Amino acid sequence: MHPDPMNISPVLCRARDLGKHVAGPGGQLTILQDLSLEVAAGEAVAIIGASGSGKSTLLGLLAGLDQASSGRVELCGESLGELDEDGRAALRSGRVGFVFQNFQLLPTLTALENVLLPLELGNASNGGVSANAKTVAADALARVGLTERAGHYPRQLSGGEQQRVAIARAFAPGPRILFADEPTGNLDQATGARIIDLLFALRADLGAALVLVTHDLALAERCDRRLQMRDGHLELLP
Repeated sequence: MHPDPMNISPVLCRARDLGKHVAGPGGQLTILQDLSLEVAAGEAVAIIGASGSGKSTLLGLLAGLDQASSGRVELCGESLGELDEDGRAALRSGRVGFVFQNFQLLPTLTALENVLLPLELGNASNGGVSANAKTVAADALARVGLTERAGHYPRQLSGGEQQRVAIARAFAPGPRILFADEPTGNLDQATGARIIDLLFALRADLGAALVLVTHDLALAERCDRRLQMRDGHLELLP
């Protein structure tokens, strides 16, 4: 029996024969080698592995934040290798969200302004910020329970609150795919658990694909598919 084409989700991210090599003291160091991966729309994929195994490197390549030494990456239907830095940034705008271990909030901006930033950048090519951008940003903060912290700067927020701002920033533009790199790595266990519940709840509401890098097997179990990074390759886990 052939699969029903109406039930097949489109591939949002595809890597083919991906390689990443860097110069080291003893010569060339291979981080990734002949790696292939596909992520379908709405799918949650966990990538686990030991520290230094190349998980974060892979995430950066898939999102177009770094360039591969060999192979091909397609994101939202476009080949990243055929785009310059500005082109990759334009591709990500409004379609790709990020959540990082160290939050990556701008210290000189308030919580609301941090969430507003990708909305401003996304509308820059259209002549400025749309009239409802602040409303969208405020709504995103409200969804993570931080309305009362909208005017606070990152230094005035706890680690958990900073990560909630980062999640609001990632989801505000309504991305099709979200990349999360150890999103609970700098948080205590209880706070991390709340952050993960929030991340998966918002992702389900939006229907976005999720590529999650983690060393936490319990967290990985919440994803549709689990892959382990080993010797520069990905292995499917049961």
